[in-house]
Amino acid sequence: MKRIKIFSLLSLLVFSAILAFYFINHNLHQRKREKFLPGDQLFMQRAFPYNSVRLNAYEDALKYEAHTLLTENKSTNPAFAMNPWEFCGPTNIGGRITDIEITNAMPPIIYVAAASGGIFKSTDEGAHWSSLFDAQTNLSIGDMAIAPSNEQIIYCGTGEANAGGGSLAYDGNGVYKSNDAGDSWQHLGLEDIGSVGKVLVHPKNPDICYVGAMGFLFQNSPERGVYKTNNGGADWNKILFINDSTGIIDMAMHPTMPDTIYAAAWQRIRKVDRRSYGGPSSGIYRSFDGGQNWEELKNGLPISAGRIGIAIAPSNPQRIFAFYTHPLTGYILNVYRSNDCGDSWVAMNPNGIWDVSYTWWFGKIFVDPIDEDIVYLTSIDMFKSIDGGANWGWVFHNAHVDPHALAIHPNDHNYVLLGNDGGLYLSEDGGTSSEKLNGLPITQFYTCAVDASNPERLYGGAQDNGTNRTMTGSADDWQQINGGDGFRVWVDPTDNNYIYAESQYGALRRSINGGQSFSSALAGIDNTDRKNWNTPFILDPLNPEVLYYGTNRLYQSTNRAESWEAISPDLTTGPSQMNITYGTITTISVSPLDPQLIYVGTDDGNIQQSSNGGDSWTLVSEMLPLRWITAVQASPNDEAVVYASLSGFRYGTNSGHIYKSNNRGAYWVDISQSLPDVPVNDLIVTETEAWLFAATDIGVFYSLDDGTNWDLLSSGLPNVVITDLDWFEKEKTLIAATYGRGIYKISLQGGWVDISKAGTENSVQLSAVPNPFRDHVQLQFSLPENAYCEIHVFDTQGNFVKILYKGMLQKGIHQIKMNANDIPAAVYICKLISDGKVASSIKLMKQ
Repeated sequence: MKRIKIFSLLSLLVFSAILAFYFINHNLHQRKREKFLPGDQLFMQRAFPYNSVRLNAYEDALKYEAHTLLTENKSTNPAFAMNPWEFCGPTNIGGRITDIEITNAMPPIIYVAAASGGIFKSTDEGAHWSSLFDAQTNLSIGDMAIAPSNEQIIYCGTGEANAGGGSLAYDGNGVYKSNDAGDSWQHLGLEDIGSVGKVLVHPKNPDICYVGAMGFLFQNSPERGVYKTNNGGADWNKILFINDSTGIIDMAMHPTMPDTIYAAAWQRIRKVDRRSYGGPSSGIYRSFDGGQNWEELKNGLPISAGRIGIAIAPSNPQRIFAFYTHPLTGYILNVYRSNDCGDSWVAMNPNGIWDVSYTWWFGKIFVDPIDEDIVYLTSIDMFKSIDGGANWGWVFHNAHVDPHALAIHPNDHNYVLLGNDGGLYLSEDGGTSSEKLNGLPITQFYTCAVDASNPERLYGGAQDNGTNRTMTGSADDWQQINGGDGFRVWVDPTDNNYIYAESQYGALRRSINGGQSFSSALAGIDNTDRKNWNTPFILDPLNPEVLYYGTNRLYQSTNRAESWEAISPDLTTGPSQMNITYGTITTISVSPLDPQLIYVGTDDGNIQQSSNGGDSWTLVSEMLPLRWITAVQASPNDEAVVYASLSGFRYGTNSGHIYKSNNRGAYWVDISQSLPDVPVNDLIVTETEAWLFAATDIGVFYSLDDGTNWDLLSSGLPNVVITDLDWFEKEKTLIAATYGRGIYKISLQGGWVDISKAGTENSVQLSAVPNPFRDHVQLQFSLPENAYCEIHVFDTQGNFVKILYKGMLQKGIHQIKMNANDIPAAVYICKLISDGKVASSIKLMKQ
């Protein structure tokens, strides 16, 4: 950092004013964040009402998905065979990074681990990225380590060890290893260790690896501790165990005496109704013999602590730093320094760090590889000390908050990479300035939406990254238009100047100028009402000037959210007695055929129905399983039909995840028996065709026969939770929000073709004149009998191009003209589909 030795009085006053202004605004931001800590919604909705998540059921569902995709075991093959999922972005917003590893070259090869998006690699300083881990079933990464003696070897521990920020639901499934710089991976076991806090590899022997296990987030387990392998992961031994509530969140290894190891233990208890992020079992343990024997270090250290970060100074391994958080308040307890390998410690009582009550969310410390006095520390922002930890200054000024990972080049300590909840940043001057490295598709979305007036405009609400949109449909030009944790977002389909965006706990805002500015839209909402972390609101499908908003009661606005009025009593079972529900409405549906017919679902298992616009309500969920209701959808095709989707697991019962009623909820039928036992997070029922789409924790499923059969929808989606869906009827396009890999879409404009019958072509034959052609081509065919026909055009890769005809045709000869001015010169495949069968096909060539 540059030091200014002489200040004029004026410069000093200006500098002081700027600093005071920052502190005021930073403290306001800090207090806001303390008020709205991340909820546990993703866990809560899966755990209700059993207070736990069936991890084995989730693994079984993942195996089902892998088998289905591998064998292509689909009962019906639709247009997805030609139209895989398309990634829509963003690549310029980012998401939570848990670890960064770099090679010794300059510039280095960069490896980035995402909390729920896998592993990415760049060989050109972030200009381009390749995804390395998508073939695995679990993309939540806790930590990685490159073997110092062989940079082709990488160990990876799955399961984010940060304590539930961002509403974690699932932990990891063990440890993986790559022998080819990430091109392929081998699973090494340790499936039951939950999440991984740290991975260390011996500096000379890449077969020796240590793994710090934090255990499963929401349950105590004896699998917590330190594990070691001496044979490259073929076998593992647990070499340190403290108790079933204390795991290993961080570790450090002496660079020249690698049998000297330090392990930071964190006593962490997380239940649905309480949490404890510290206690007397938290502490630092040291081994001089590669983990055979351990001793707890106590001289100068506190007897009780929260999360602990630990780091050795590579240039002077005698010096060790430890970052302690308070076991009760979550604020910084202190920074401690040892100059004798941990025999004794001195409290540094650091100055200059902005503190928050959830420092356990960060809790890491890093020492410069060249200068033992330069130290970096994570609080809500990133801080740096140049005097051995006594005084600290704010660095990476323009970076996103919530830092979790840092990598300092071993040969150039000014080259520093920072990973946080907003992505990856590079500084080449030790953090004084930095630039964001875009290209990482790791945004954790809760919701998605499409602008019906301009369908290239996509929207989404993201964890810790607000509400974002693209105006062009490109992956790299998304912009944040509303802050906080982004949730529901809707665009008025008749006037897209009206946009509604929401952050955590129902903080609804509206824009009347197309998203250029937003103002609060909560006038009339009772602040004492209970609100879900992901509070639902919708636009009336027949009149978008009318909106509905759900707390524990249902509110209606008839003036585009200028004001609200409650139209229901409490529709839940009541205030939550535990942290397993909020006691709130989770989903709202207004019939597209009758605006007086309204449904709501709640997080405590209720579905309520009103047939008179909210004047009276009837509970219609008595025969449904007691589970969190994720979606209720009134049919757009039949006023009496309604669908409901449920989260959670079956726990050995025959209960399903999607139900249908033909009489407004009076009687329900399970239509999800062919689905795996996996939570359903959203449900779409399309118009006219009545296609069904379900967003689940393992992908998107579809049904063409009202739920009798369900199959995975196409390929191209990574193995992450699908949180939300939106449907654009006009272009038959489905949009999916993923929790960790951005937003995807798929076009179904070509309809659903059963190509398993493609070999049953009859005497119908397509001909084309002229062929090759330039501006147009005339197609001709003869039908032996009356039939419903569709004529589709695809490119040679199977991608849908256009529909030429769709409708009933009489027996006899027909001619269909294809105008080709809107397509480029190429080879195309034209298919005639008659009564669901491919009757004939022909190759066309445009010159």
